[in-house]
Amino acid sequence: MKMERWLGRVAVVTGASSGIGAACAMYLADNGMLVVGLARRKERIEALRETLKPEAGQRLHAIQCDVRKEQEIVDAFKRIESEFGPVAVLVNNAGIMRGSDLVSEGNSSDLRDTIDTNVLAVAYCTREAFRAMREHGGDGHVFLINSIAGHNFSNVPGLSWNLYPPSKYAMTAMTEVYRQEFLKYNTKVKVTVSCCGKLTKRFLRSYECFVVCRV
Repeated sequence: MKMERWLGRVAVVTGASSGIGAACAMYLADNGMLVVGLARRKERIEALRETLKPEAGQRLHAIQCDVRKEQEIVDAFKRIESEFGPVAVLVNNAGIMRGSDLVSEGNSSDLRDTIDTNVLAVAYCTREAFRAMREHGGDGHVFLINSIAGHNFSNVPGLSWNLYPPSKYAMTAMTEVYRQEFLKYNTKVKVTVSCCGKLTKRFLRSYECFVVCRV
C-alpha cells in the first residue's frame, strides 16, 4: 500500500533502539512519517538519525520509556500528543525472551518481565494509541510484531522458551480481539500482525522486514 495518506502523521514504534523496531522506525521516517521511538536507551534511537538522510533524520524522535511500566507508557503518549500530535500508526515491536526454564527456581523476574513486555505493554500502548485515533477521526493502523512461535513451536536443543511462546500466542489472540473491538467502536482503525522467524542483520538493515506489514 502507498504511504501518501500517512505523510506528516505521527507513528509510534516501541523497542525502536535496535532490530526490527529500528528498521521500522527508519522506514517510516524515510517515507515521510513523523516517528517517535520508545525505548529504555533512547540514545540508540538518536544515533539512528545519523544513518538516515538529513530530512528523514529530522523526522525521527526518541522518548525514553520502559514499556514494562504502565505509567511511563501513559506519560509517553501524553507527551507525544502534546509535542507531535495525535498518533496515527502504532508499531508494537518491543519484546523479550528470557533464558530460564519455566520450572526453574527463582525465575519469577523472568516470568514477570516477559508478560509485562510481550503482553501487557502491547495492551497499554494500543489502548493509549486507540484513544488518540478515536478522538481524532477514528482513523489509524496498529501493528503487532509477533513471532511464528505464536502459532507453532518445537523443541530446540539448548534453548529455553520460558513464557515466550505463550506470550506470542496471546498476541495472536489479541489481534483478533482488537479487530473486533475496532469494529465495535465504529472506527476505521485497522490491525495487522506480522509473524517473523529468524531475521538476518542484512534483512533488518534493508528495511525489508517492514514490507510484510507496510501501512
